[in-house]
Amino acid sequence: MNLIQINNLTKEFNGKTLFKNVNLTISDKNKYALIGQNGAGKSTLIKIILGIESSTAGKVITNNQIKIGYLPQNPNFNSQKTVWDEMLDAVQDLVSEEKEINRLEKVIAQGSENPDYQKALNKYDYLQNDFLNKNGYAYSSNIRSMLHIFHFKQEDYNRKVNSFSGGQKTQLAFIKLLLQNPDLLILDEPTNHLDIDTLVWLEDYLTNYSGAVLIVSHDRFFLDKVVDNIYDLRNKTISFYKGNYSSYLQQYDQRLQTQIKQYNKQQKEINKLQTFINKNIVRSSTSKQAQARRKKLEKMEVIQAPQTKNRQMHISFSPNEDSGKEVLKVENLSIGYNNQILANNINFLIKKQHIVGIIGPNGIGKSTLLKTIMHSINPLNGSIKLGANVSIGYYDQEQLNLNNKKTVLNEVWDDHPLMPETDIRNILGSFLFSGDDVKKYVSELSGGEKARLSLTKLSLNHDNFLILDEPTNHLDIDARQILENTLVNFSGTILFVSHDRYFINQIATDIIEINNNSAKFYPGNYNDYLIEKEKELNNSNNKNSKEHNYKTNKENKPIDKEKQREIRKIKRQIDQKEKIINEATKIKKNIESQMQNPQFSSDVKKLTDLQTKLNEQTKIIDENENEWLDLSNKLEQLNLNN
Repeated sequence: MNLIQINNLTKEFNGKTLFKNVNLTISDKNKYALIGQNGAGKSTLIKIILGIESSTAGKVITNNQIKIGYLPQNPNFNSQKTVWDEMLDAVQDLVSEEKEINRLEKVIAQGSENPDYQKALNKYDYLQNDFLNKNGYAYSSNIRSMLHIFHFKQEDYNRKVNSFSGGQKTQLAFIKLLLQNPDLLILDEPTNHLDIDTLVWLEDYLTNYSGAVLIVSHDRFFLDKVVDNIYDLRNKTISFYKGNYSSYLQQYDQRLQTQIKQYNKQQKEINKLQTFINKNIVRSSTSKQAQARRKKLEKMEVIQAPQTKNRQMHISFSPNEDSGKEVLKVENLSIGYNNQILANNINFLIKKQHIVGIIGPNGIGKSTLLKTIMHSINPLNGSIKLGANVSIGYYDQEQLNLNNKKTVLNEVWDDHPLMPETDIRNILGSFLFSGDDVKKYVSELSGGEKARLSLTKLSLNHDNFLILDEPTNHLDIDARQILENTLVNFSGTILFVSHDRYFINQIATDIIEINNNSAKFYPGNYNDYLIEKEKELNNSNNKNSKEHNYKTNKENKPIDKEKQREIRKIKRQIDQKEKIINEATKIKKNIESQMQNPQFSSDVKKLTDLQTKLNEQTKIIDENENEWLDLSNKLEQLNLNN
């Protein structure tokens, strides 16, 4: 059943086309992602679907029998009600039904002499069955469970919603939406403000959600886990891909290569025709042939040159000098505010050229730890020691290092007054600030633009130790990939906090997990961390566990960075191949099932089309299995020599 149908939708702003002729279908029980660069119009398209904004042309057809739930990026959830009362509002139908059941029970308890007895009994039976079918008796426990998952404590239940931070209010709005259980969930950047534990829960919840889901997100790990359909809003139009994010990457590349081949083939034919026309149009003996070719050329539907890439950032981080082998040593550290400890007994040592990711639940003090290392906050106990020749470059997720009263140009130029304006403009251009963009005031910038401006400033400082607090926030997928490649090739050392597991997987050589009473070290990226956590779960006393406390770890030696980089690269490629194989296998089984359908047994064209698709998926599986085997052998060889 189709829930939403969009036909030939176009949106223009001030005479400029944001997107045109967009066609999109949302069907029941399916999980969709809407992806695209910042500024492509994803949030605008969502608002048009919901009737919040109007389109310039086209039609949105919505099934009027369905209930739609919407979580915007920044929900304006300002309420004087308590948390508990707001959550009860989400299940008001169950609360009302429960009250009516309780009232009827009192009537029935009066006995058959009550004139309303039989009527009450019949209604009670109906409501009781309905309430049980809706799992009504569990609504209170469901609310408590969901609040707990999002790290709200029982003492928070009676607090007014307005008393919480912006991020917490967004989480409360999200919980309330999930409790309503709509037929279609539309979520705009739902992973913002969530820690990894909550993200893992949310992935499982949405994967098993009984309704349909449409998600706008730049979180590639999340998209891989949840969605099975992708709409890519790119170059003012939209394209559909069946499968998860990894499958989309494969299909996108295949389509692009096909389009390039078709375009080149047609251009070759056009040139050939045009050459013949130019040579023969004036000759009487061949003029008719030339005219015939000209007509053919005029009737030809010209293929537009495929746009391989949108305009992208170009980032470079290069330290002016090398640091010593030991970059940062933290011993017996306690962190917090106003003598209220968030985490203590933190011990770790970071050595040169390591890329270390910090993970842990929200509120544990990950950002506080970075600020303590930066001396923005005093430690409550313990010591922090920097190594020789260490210069720190700090990326603040709150963008407090930016001056809202300055223009983009002056924000950078004032830090480097001796640089020529042309050089400053060129550098800003590489971070996608060009023309009049540099005259904008910082206060006018979007979150993504502020992130790019902070990265611009960071790149010009040429520090050898980068401390990054949620560097992927506000960046689109393309920008995240560029940042990943830049950081992996950085010759210095990096300490970062992120909840973007795909990003962690791509760049981390080590992970530190922060708990209330310790900091634990795990060598490798996020996938390696998950493997170790699984081992710990299966055998908490396993002496061969690779987990180490940084305080006692004596094996954190200088690494062969090239080899580590190659190992990480191969692991990523293996993961990618496995996802592609799994997705292609699912598609293949679906095609085989269709081919066995009796209604197609005499439809030769349909069976031929299905067989072609089956051959394509079989080829994808075979090619990727062979590549997987080669990569696995390479990885085994590298590990043996490590």
